[in-house]
Amino acid sequence: MLLGGAFLTFALSAALMHAYGVYLLAFLEEFGWTRADTSIAYAVSQLVGGFISWPIGVMVDRLGPRRLLVIGGVLLAAGLYGSAHASQLWHIVLLYGVVMTIGGNCLGLVVFVPILSRLFAGRRGMAISIVQSASGFGRAAAAPFGQIAISMFGWRDAYVFQAALMAVLVLPLAALFRGAERPAPPSTSSGAAASRATAPTVNPPVRAWTITDAMATSQFWLLFLVYLCTGLGSFFVSLHQLAFAVDMGFDKLYAAQVIGFGALLSVVGIVMTGTVSDHIGRELAGILAYGVSILGVTAALLITGPDDHLLLWVHSCLFGITWGSRGPTITAKVADLFPGPNLGAVLGVVTIGSGIGAAAGSWGAGWIFDFSGSYRLAFWLSIGAYVVGSIAYWAVRRAAP
Repeated sequence: MLLGGAFLTFALSAALMHAYGVYLLAFLEEFGWTRADTSIAYAVSQLVGGFISWPIGVMVDRLGPRRLLVIGGVLLAAGLYGSAHASQLWHIVLLYGVVMTIGGNCLGLVVFVPILSRLFAGRRGMAISIVQSASGFGRAAAAPFGQIAISMFGWRDAYVFQAALMAVLVLPLAALFRGAERPAPPSTSSGAAASRATAPTVNPPVRAWTITDAMATSQFWLLFLVYLCTGLGSFFVSLHQLAFAVDMGFDKLYAAQVIGFGALLSVVGIVMTGTVSDHIGRELAGILAYGVSILGVTAALLITGPDDHLLLWVHSCLFGITWGSRGPTITAKVADLFPGPNLGAVLGVVTIGSGIGAAAGSWGAGWIFDFSGSYRLAFWLSIGAYVVGSIAYWAVRRAAP
């Protein structure tokens, strides 16, 4: 029940937050903002999301997921409704970049990792990857359905509908987590299902890690760098995928469908990567995902016009199937190295790296387009970030705690 509730909640949050790539085109058409200006709200969102992960991690360690879910749902609904009435850039920056981002992070992976890590100690990578894969469902729905809603009703009414949807669903979703504030430890679980979930025997943690203890290790900072490079590599591309395809001459709805299909493949990629990481190691699984992402970005660099349908599909599928797939391996690695009652807080600090990278990548890609008239330099920087991330992740394997 908890695993399914976490999946549904994260999928809804991801769909609402990742729809910004579609709204970006609507903002460009209505307000005439530059690509860099239109990317500011998204960049602020990623930055706020990274830094808010720490206090949210602390809060979930103390309050549990149900209370945070209610807080997040209310903030998301308010931010969506306010966005429908936005008329200035700073309105979008405040509502999406701050209000909706805080709300979305209260429905995000950091909130669910502590309880999943306790309930699925021996299969932590698989459990976390299942919930992380919800992001793929959300992203897959966001692009095509968002574009259809905007085309039919306009972007303002589309925002109102999303706000109403969030308001209706927040309490039923929160009810799924009743009693999750103090979950029973795996050793006291009863029933066949619980036995299967906790069957692999693990040694109890020999110490309760604090943030200070974790930050004193080289592995902590290497994982921070891995998250930073992952954010850079992914967001130099992802926010502007649809805009890039339209610039290349592809139809908006067609491009949204192709990108949406690629995002759906991330469900498979995330679960496979997280599950495989339980067997071959977190680092090697993450590095393999980096390699596939690099091939996907390379396919985008080869696109020259609207006749390159195959390359667009190759780009969307390879980039999409590995979208988010590093997340479960990094998150599970943090849980492996720094278990204990402060895991949410430790993970929150590590996640700051992802927020910084995602903010710099999403805004940087827009600025590069405004400066050069092309996204190609941004795509090359994406490949470079993935390469550095691979090196840093391999270093985690060899570093002493």
